[in-house]
This record gives sequence, C-alpha cells and structure tokens, in this order.
Amino acid sequence: MNLQAPNVEYGLLSPMLIVFGIAIAGVLVEAFVSRERRYGVQVALSLVGLVAAFVAVVQVARSLKGEVGYTAVVGSVAVDAPALFLQGTILLVGVLGVLLIGERRIRTDADAETETGTRGLDSFTPQASAVVGSVAEKVATRAGAMQTEVFPLTMFSIGGMMLFPAADDLLTMFIALEVLSLPLYLMCGLSRRRRLLSQEAAMKYFLLGAFSSAFFLYGAALLYGYSSTLSLTGIAESIASGSGKTSLALIGVGLLLVGVLFKVGAVPFHSWIPDVYQGAPTAITAFMAAATKIAAFGALLRIFYVAAPDLHTEWRPVLWAVAILTMVVGTITAVTQSDVKRMLAYSAVAHTGFILTGVIALNESGLSSTLFYLFAYGFSTVGAFAVVGLVRDRAGDEDTAMARWAGLGRRYPIVGIVFSLFLLAFAGIPLTSGFVSKFAVFKAAGEGGAIPLVIVGVIASAIAAYFYVRVIVLMFFTDPPADAPEVVVPSVLSTAVVTVTAAVTFALGALPQPLLDLANLADTFLH
Repeated sequence: MNLQAPNVEYGLLSPMLIVFGIAIAGVLVEAFVSRERRYGVQVALSLVGLVAAFVAVVQVARSLKGEVGYTAVVGSVAVDAPALFLQGTILLVGVLGVLLIGERRIRTDADAETETGTRGLDSFTPQASAVVGSVAEKVATRAGAMQTEVFPLTMFSIGGMMLFPAADDLLTMFIALEVLSLPLYLMCGLSRRRRLLSQEAAMKYFLLGAFSSAFFLYGAALLYGYSSTLSLTGIAESIASGSGKTSLALIGVGLLLVGVLFKVGAVPFHSWIPDVYQGAPTAITAFMAAATKIAAFGALLRIFYVAAPDLHTEWRPVLWAVAILTMVVGTITAVTQSDVKRMLAYSAVAHTGFILTGVIALNESGLSSTLFYLFAYGFSTVGAFAVVGLVRDRAGDEDTAMARWAGLGRRYPIVGIVFSLFLLAFAGIPLTSGFVSKFAVFKAAGEGGAIPLVIVGVIASAIAAYFYVRVIVLMFFTDPPADAPEVVVPSVLSTAVVTVTAAVTFALGALPQPLLDLANLADTFLH
C-alpha cells in the first residue's frame, strides 16, 4: 500500500506560516538572548513578522485573480476572499496590540524615569508629577522584570486567530480554537503579582473556555457521525441530500454554536467577559477584545454560510433569540456599571448582538457588512482601551472607577476628546465608523427579512447612547474629586496606537466607501 504525502500549498498558507515561524523564533529568543536585549528583539521581531504576514495576505489576495478561492492542505484550509479580509484585519489589530503590550515595558523599565522626565514632566501638574515619580520608583525596583514571553504568546494566538476563520473542516477549526485560546489564558494572568483580579480573570477564562471547547468538540463528533466527514462542504452536501437523521445534524450545529458564541461573547455565554476584561492587563484586554471577536465571528460565518445554510429555517430562530438577548442584556447591564472597563465589556456584549444581525441576514450584503463592522469595531476597541490604560491613580496603577474620571476631559482635553470619539463610535453617532457599521448590518438584516430584529437593534442602540454620553458628561461637565487620577505621558507606542485608531474611526465614518467596496469583494465563501 503506497501512502502519498499530502500536498502543502506553502504560498497560500504563507501569512499563517510567517506568524507561526515568528512565534517559534520568539521562543528561541527567550532561550538564547540575554535578558537586557530580549525586549527590543521581541518587539522588532513581532512587528516585522506581522507586517510581512500582512504583505503576504495582500499577495495571496492578488493571486486569486477573480477566483472565489482555493483549498489547501487536502481541503482543510480555505483561502478565499472573506478569510483573507479577516486575516488582514487580525494582523492590523495585532500590530496595534503588540505596540500596546510593548508600552507596558516603557513604564516598567528602569529608564522610565529618564523617559518621562525628557518627555514632558515639566508640563505635569504637581500631582501628576508625583504619579509619574511613583511609577518610576516602583518600576526601578523591578528593572528587567518584563515578561517578554508575552510576545511569542501573542504571535501564537494571532496565528490561531488567522487559521480559525479559514478552517474548512471541523478538526482544523478546533485546533485553531485551542491555539488562539491557550496563549490568551496565560496572558490574562500576567498581572497576577500585582492584582488578584488578574489571577481570577485567567482562571475564569481558562475554565469556561475549556468547557466551551468541549461543547465544540462534541458537536464536531456528532456532525461526523451524521455525515461521515469533518469537511464543512461535505457536511453541507449531506444536509442538502437529506441523508440520515437531520436532528443529529441540528444538535451537532447547536453544540458548535455554543463553542463559538462563547468566544464572541453572546448571551447567555457572556459571563466571562466583564471579569476577564477588568482583570486582565489593559493592553491584553485591548488586543483580546478586538482580535478574538474578529476571528470567532469569521468562524461563525463560515459554519453557517458554508456548512449549514440548508438548516437556516431551524437555526435562524435560535440566533434571533440569542441576538435579541445579547443586545438587550448587554445594553441594560452596561447602564448600571461603575467601572469603565466593565462598561466597555458589556458594551462589547451589546455589539456582539448588533453583529449577529448581519450573520442572521444570510445574504451577500450580510456577509460584507459584518466584515466591515468587525474591521471598524476592532480599531475603535483597541483605541478605547489604549486610552483607559493611560489613566493612573497616585500609586501608579490603572484607575478605572468611573466616578473618579469626573472632570478628566477638562483637565486633559485631548484625552477626553479622543475617548469621546470612541464612545460616540460605539453609540453609532454619524461621522464615526460605528454609524456606518450599524447602518450596514441593519440594512442587510432588513433585506434578509429580519425587520423585527432591526427594530430591537435600533432601540438598543438608542439606550446604549445613554451610558456612552454619561461618561462624556462626566469627563467634561462634572467637577473632579480631590484625589482625581492623572493621565501619564504616553510613549511613542501608545501615541501611535491612539492616533491611528482615532484616525481610522473618524475616516471610516466620513469616507467609508473604499473599505465597503473591499468588503463587498469579499462577500462569497468558497464552497
């Protein structure tokens, strides 16, 4: 018996191979490069790798030449326009995430005192100078303590995120799910020595994530039992032919749905989001909140648009209920929050419901509008959390208590204006990316016959505007407390992240057509 080795299309897989190669190189850097040089090498290596992978994505997209796409590695990976769009988005968000994670080193290096002194210490108020001095003093005792292993962990997670929406069989999809999740569990606990909340976040995320992965794996097993294949296309063919018991396929798809809805943070699988977002280091939260949602929604779209489109009459009512619950619970719960990070976490839950309206549309405009929404939301989320990470109390720790942000916009107008821009984008105010995103998905859902869902979405958006505007009013029209937090001087890394994300948020609201056109070109999955 002659066994033929599988053909690996390295060119089509080059973006993911570059990211995984850089991740392995990062592990070797941890083993062989001295502690003093590790940080610089890891940051440069990660950024170069992400940029190279993005260039590879562009080259692969050009190589399609009008084709819907190709399969690779014996049909286990689909290289099509939606997958490439999502991979490019994940890589761009990954660049911003690495810059923010690198910012943690800027404030945890023994040279932080020199840096802050040369970058505007004289412009601080006496209270702010005390904060910066406190930060530098604390960090000087921990010189060289930067956990540089976070960079290869981030690269491994990005590699898994790129594979997740491109996987064309359930086994590959499960492997991608674990590869993207396991590094995140570790990264959420990086502040464990300073805050118990970080330990709690990592433990909750790990336990609930493992539980949801078991549901996904069991669903894959049931679908294999139904169709005798793990290929999404093969499963779709079995469902279309009506072979076997369709009830088994429905249960299998339902269990897959549990695993993926956990990752996107939909109700009732959202309980981990506020605790993990609050407890994880803010840089990790920014990266995770944006990139994980992009990858998970890509996988969700592929499951329902490729594997189970013929079951739409059965699964659409379930997604209707999930989307409505997600919008309502996320919006109402966010109103009651007194912590900025938890408010943004429940805001993320509400946005999951809005994005689900595009998934439910089950048409080409639904797919393209969802892709646009994911791109716009990813940038705004990273920018919002980047600003949150700059607000510090007198001990030098992040201060996210909402009441203590009173008057922050009056004392730091630029920070207040930029954060307000992100909040207005989340609210869907015109001339921001959020308005175009919501309009696109609601329009697609309406075309798909989900008018009641659109009405619920519009009402939820109106309610959500209240808690976003409440923060703006608090920052600009409320007197600050006696021990008000200060905004530390950001390094060039955080400055670049905030500037880019704010510019993209405004540009996509004022001139969205180029990205809409690009998303419209990615409106068909490879079947």
